[in-house]
Amino acid sequence: MRVINITREFIFEEERDFDSAHASTLVELANGTVIAAWFGGSWEKGADVAIWISLRTDTGWGHPVCIVKTRNIAMWNPVLFQKKDGTVMLFYKVGAAISEWKTWMITSSDNVESWSEPKELVEGDCSGGRGPVKNKPIYLKNGDILAPASLEGETWDAFVDISEDNGVTWKQSELVPVRRAGYNIQMVHYPYNKHRCFGKGIIQPTLWQDEKGDVHMLLRSTSSRIFRSDSVDNGRTWNLAYATSLPNNNSGIDLVKVPGEVLVLAYNPTDNLPNYYKGPRTPLVVSYSEDNGESWKEFVTLEDGPGGFSYPAIICNDKNEIFITYTWKRERIVFVKIKYEL
Repeated sequence: MRVINITREFIFEEERDFDSAHASTLVELANGTVIAAWFGGSWEKGADVAIWISLRTDTGWGHPVCIVKTRNIAMWNPVLFQKKDGTVMLFYKVGAAISEWKTWMITSSDNVESWSEPKELVEGDCSGGRGPVKNKPIYLKNGDILAPASLEGETWDAFVDISEDNGVTWKQSELVPVRRAGYNIQMVHYPYNKHRCFGKGIIQPTLWQDEKGDVHMLLRSTSSRIFRSDSVDNGRTWNLAYATSLPNNNSGIDLVKVPGEVLVLAYNPTDNLPNYYKGPRTPLVVSYSEDNGESWKEFVTLEDGPGGFSYPAIICNDKNEIFITYTWKRERIVFVKIKYEL
């Protein structure tokens, strides 16, 4: 892959209606408008945190608008997804703590001029949340929608939610098997065992389906590496999760498959040793793989200075354009457009 040009811009400047912004997501409409969403408020977990959106048109980004707010309860991790009929789905979490999350959803069928009333994604859902937890769902070749999901309790576990009726109902896959090695930080030091996960586990999958039809996920982990799992039955079951060669600092990742079976991944290429809980969230880079995720080449460095640059979301279109949003120092959201050629 070769970069032709890069556009980088803040979605909003220092004057804004919230102190902190995090966990962005984006989608491109057929008319070229880009929608970005994130959660914003006083700080993560704050009772005033709501879901905000902004639209990018030919004249630039519009002023952020609070699209949904739950009175006195924190909101988290919006995820945008566009169905094949053009309907835009916006999933988000509600709960005072991550272990108490419920997943809610609103939809728009008129290019986000209006939105439906909020409803729970899976009525009566047990605490922890269903549906996409950070990254976008994908369509499979058989028409199913897979939503990358996870749970954060005493341990961290990943799964996918599967919809066979275009997003109306959802059923949960089996949990991704993971072999945990306990919380002893000293055990994390090399030599590295790719079949063991140190710390709490794996969360926040990002998905793709390969040319053969197999489905794969990369995962954030507490084990200093991005983990991977694979499925040969359209996401119903998954093999034992294993560590890749990619460093992970216990922060969010996201990937997209561009035309030509090339994978493009945005992540922080640093590990979290010796503190398994969290490593520095800089630099932030984009890498690509031409062999179904077996090996990776660095493509673009988005940030490499001091500060926190994290939680990327990434999409593409059929015009050789990649769009990325990410958190900038927990204060603003950055939008990047990369024009490329294979």
